[in-house]
Amino acid sequence: MKRHVIESVLVLLTGATLGLGMYTFVYAKGYSYLSNNPAACANCHVMGEYYGAWMKGPHRNAATCNDCHTPHDLVGKYVTKASNGFAHSLAFTLGGFPDAIAIKDRSRRVTENACRNCHGSIVDAIEGSHSRELSCIRCHADAGHM
Repeated sequence: MKRHVIESVLVLLTGATLGLGMYTFVYAKGYSYLSNNPAACANCHVMGEYYGAWMKGPHRNAATCNDCHTPHDLVGKYVTKASNGFAHSLAFTLGGFPDAIAIKDRSRRVTENACRNCHGSIVDAIEGSHSRELSCIRCHADAGHM
């Protein structure tokens, strides 16, 4: 009898967790984050300013958010989206998300690689005259977000 009660409670908790997760996914438009549509990034209020700046900037004609902020391989792209999405939703839910977004080290590397991928010949020419590797986003932090 005791085992049956424990199994029932586990089934109930699992169902409630899945139901709440599915509701939250639909309510937060989670499906939109599976696309390459930059408007999905503006679902979060803190991204509105960045989205608006991208709409006015020159990268709008050449790149989407994913081109600069996720790896270019399919698995890396969705692992990054899932990892960032979970961290963002947790921070929003618990109230620990700053209005001024600060890039994390992993995201910095992804963005730096994206710059180098699209602008490789320019980067090679600039770095050729320096003794160490330079950071594109150190000097061009507002590129794509004027």
